[in-house]
Amino acid sequence: MSAARQLQDLLGLRRAPVAVTFRDSPPAGIPRVDRAGPSSCTYWKLAAEGRTFYTEAPDHYNCPIGAYTHGVEAPAEVNKELEGVVSTMLSLGYLRAEEVPAIPRQKGRFGVAVYAPLGEGPSDGEADVVIVAGNARQVMLLAEAAGAAGLMGRPTCAALPHAMQTGQGVASLGCIGNRVYTGLSDDEMYFALPGREVNRVAQKLVTIVHANDELEKYHRARCSR
Repeated sequence: MSAARQLQDLLGLRRAPVAVTFRDSPPAGIPRVDRAGPSSCTYWKLAAEGRTFYTEAPDHYNCPIGAYTHGVEAPAEVNKELEGVVSTMLSLGYLRAEEVPAIPRQKGRFGVAVYAPLGEGPSDGEADVVIVAGNARQVMLLAEAAGAAGLMGRPTCAALPHAMQTGQGVASLGCIGNRVYTGLSDDEMYFALPGREVNRVAQKLVTIVHANDELEKYHRARCSR
């Protein structure tokens, strides 16, 4: 069984896991997104709905924060907007000044980003990051299977470079922008997995789900006593 099928079936996900791959150039046979979205995380929603496509740097200019976390070299007007957004976040108390330098950012030159439902992307390599949207219980099981229980703060898109750079899974509660752009409901959150670990985690998830089912019976029996 594929990792995508295992994640869907074992966790009972409402949304398909999304694979994101960063490449130097567009892959053959995959179209560029038909229009630039209002945010970088908008592309997660499109991929979860079944679309496979790639984006270029200008496709991220509408989202200065997403452009930053994705390592996009943006034009001056986008960088100016980024400064304005960060200043607003600081003035609102949403961010502290000392948090800003610690926001993860994709390293190296941005070429293209390929988005696809997990298992349906380019066939010549694994995804860099796999994004799973689920409720707290689903993310708990996935975090146990991944051997990681870290929590990534805002912005949500920073979970991608964080997972890639650390090689570990990371949970994210999302942020208000992501929830608006992707339609993430109030009872959902994210878990980002390094692409190279997704098959191992999917296999481990079989054991974790079974163990949790049995332990739930044990704890409920104790509670009833």
